[in-house]
Amino acid sequence: MFDTRISSSHGQILQRSHGAAMVRFRAGRLCGLRQQGSAKAILPRVGMVPEVVFLNTSGGLTSGDTLSYQADIENGRMVATTQAAERAYRADGGAARVTVDHRVGPGGWLDWLPQETILFDHAQLDRKTMIELDADAGCLMLEAVVLGRHAMGEVVETLGFSDRREIRRAGQPVMIEPLSLTQPVLARTDSVALHGTARALATMVLCAQGAEDAVGAARAVLTEPGVEGAASGFDGKCVIRLLARDNWPLRKQILRLMGALRQGAVPPRVWQI
Repeated sequence: MFDTRISSSHGQILQRSHGAAMVRFRAGRLCGLRQQGSAKAILPRVGMVPEVVFLNTSGGLTSGDTLSYQADIENGRMVATTQAAERAYRADGGAARVTVDHRVGPGGWLDWLPQETILFDHAQLDRKTMIELDADAGCLMLEAVVLGRHAMGEVVETLGFSDRREIRRAGQPVMIEPLSLTQPVLARTDSVALHGTARALATMVLCAQGAEDAVGAARAVLTEPGVEGAASGFDGKCVIRLLARDNWPLRKQILRLMGALRQGAVPPRVWQI
């Protein structure tokens, strides 16, 4: 679905993309699917655990675009990811908006493993991710952000990026992480906004009863050259944070962590190198 409500700096009327996709599983069986506009949900047959691949057919995000992904699961496991890296392009007419709203009901487990978000110079993106867990449900959540394409020599100098990630259990917050890069990002190796020389960063959160016990397994695989990583465990969570100068070593490190935290399960097909 498209509208034409955004004008360019030259007074041209530009098309905007809007998309929403939702899937619902009960006891491993698909019982709901809705797709609208530029958002699609692909359901590959890859094994016993349902896998959902969300896709934005517009090819990226810019001013005025909206995108929404939803997953709802009970009494079983689900793996949800995205087909490719999401790209936020230059936006001169306000922010693009993305909402991710997943519900994990009784006896449910969700691996939310989207591929990285690439932020281009002058991008403006407002994203909110919410995972609502039932009292006995669990999840593994990943978010990775890359500032420009390092291999192409791109330099990101200005951003408007707001990213709020939240996990709730039985209505109570157990993990809230706001990330904001809204000031000019200086092309200096000592820039705080660039996390030193890092231009790629990621957070993984395992949230379940006893999840803190996974810290040892996570630390044991934090071995990828060119990636700084740390893991901590507390209150039913294992939290891993990663920094790298480029996306490629970060991606390889994430795959190692997926194996450790998912007890050797193969990564989603779109993630496999």
